[in-house]
Amino acid sequence: MAPPGFNHLSQPCISGDFSSSSYAEKKSGWMKWLSRIFRSGGNRGGGGGGGGRHPQQLLGDQENMVWRAPARSSDDPSRAQKEKEELDHAIALSLAEDLKKRNRSRWRTENDEAIARELQDKMNLSPYPSFAPPQYHPSDYSRRYCGGCNRAIGYGNYLGCMGTFFHPGCFCCRSCGYPITEHEFSLSGKDPYHKSCFKELTHPKCEVCHQFIPTNRAGLIEYRCHPFWSQKYCPSHEHDSTARCCSCERLESWNARYISLGDGRSLCLECMESAIMDTGDCQPLYHSIRDYYEGMNMRIDQQIPMLLVERQALNEAIVGEKHGFHHMPETRGLCLSEEQTVTSILGRPRMGGQRRLIGMKTQLQKLTRKCEVTAILVLYGLPRLLTGAILAHELMHGWLRLKGYRNLNPEVEEGICQVLSYMWLESEVMPGFKSGPSTSTASSSSSSSSSHYSLSSKKGGRSSAENKLGEFFMHQIANDASAAYGEGFRAANAAVNKYGLRRTLDHIFMTGSFPV
Repeated sequence: MAPPGFNHLSQPCISGDFSSSSYAEKKSGWMKWLSRIFRSGGNRGGGGGGGGRHPQQLLGDQENMVWRAPARSSDDPSRAQKEKEELDHAIALSLAEDLKKRNRSRWRTENDEAIARELQDKMNLSPYPSFAPPQYHPSDYSRRYCGGCNRAIGYGNYLGCMGTFFHPGCFCCRSCGYPITEHEFSLSGKDPYHKSCFKELTHPKCEVCHQFIPTNRAGLIEYRCHPFWSQKYCPSHEHDSTARCCSCERLESWNARYISLGDGRSLCLECMESAIMDTGDCQPLYHSIRDYYEGMNMRIDQQIPMLLVERQALNEAIVGEKHGFHHMPETRGLCLSEEQTVTSILGRPRMGGQRRLIGMKTQLQKLTRKCEVTAILVLYGLPRLLTGAILAHELMHGWLRLKGYRNLNPEVEEGICQVLSYMWLESEVMPGFKSGPSTSTASSSSSSSSSHYSLSSKKGGRSSAENKLGEFFMHQIANDASAAYGEGFRAANAAVNKYGLRRTLDHIFMTGSFPV
């Protein structure tokens, strides 16, 4: 279809719209042309006007000449007819030539327009549908304000996002504060973020290797998290050679190496700050816990030996013990009732290369049975509060045996011992708690053993990190999953909270079970 204003000719014909005035002008022009021809050729065929022909008469001025036709005789009609035909033919040729020029100009114009349209279509090819840009009235620009600086945007580049407009430099990341220039960004509520910044804020990082925790095969972020410390780490660290603290159970971070105790155990720096390393260092703590029992009318008259031992020595003592129930997979204390020879630690080790303890002094010691309890053994290298919790547990075993509690099932005996351990921790960790006498002040007979540990045991002298460790040890006792230690503690604790410690112990002595 031709564009408006253009006409296509389907055949090479002579056509057009001519008015009568233009036709008269053409005819007048040809008449002037023919007059010159006839003037110059008037004497053809003879001298001055011979041949019997009448001379032509010219009327009018030179610019507008009109030929008066000569008088013709009746015998010369063919000549007049011939002249008329020649005149008409000349006029027709002139009109045809003029029309031809017009058609040629029109065809060129139409052809150029078609070529221009084709080139424009090729340049505007796009996979998206074309649309007309919105037309804004000049007054609209004064009503468009930036969502970042709240100033009018006016003319120039701007961003449209989240239902508002921004200057390009005002659309900034909520985290780093720099403009967001990428095509994609993250959104939290109404706050925009760079994708990298948003990942730093929300994607969990492993607290062991400090890398982003990878996704599993299903494309989900899978990690392990400690129930108390909330330490997040990659699942792979549970099966590789990453060390775990034998006290607080936290995994070793790559930027904070643990200390090797030399027996397959590792200790973190926080637990190392209050760790008890030899038997002499542990004596003030041991006597303070005996005073704690005495303050609850549970005095232990017998002098039961207490020794700090290595892991191997403790395991050997467990094998030699005929009776008793032991917490697996790791036993950290033992109340002996058999005579044995045990290797105890007399001198604390010192720090060597590669964060290993060296120079430990040990001594073989033969334990003889003078009562129902031969000795209490505790694993060395544990923090003060954990060592005290183990001592409180093992002393309860000794108290039950010395007071004639016989043949108790593991749930009852281990459960009530865990209650005494929990109560001691509670008195140490929670300020103002009155579950029993404070163990902060050791007996005068043991005050000269080690000033370091006696000072750290004073109320308010412990750091917040040590108090947090105490809360963790209480958490361990309360959430133990084993039948004897976990279920036994929860049943014993419920009975003590309901009936009190003394009535519960009396009921156990008479029935061998907890009161309900």
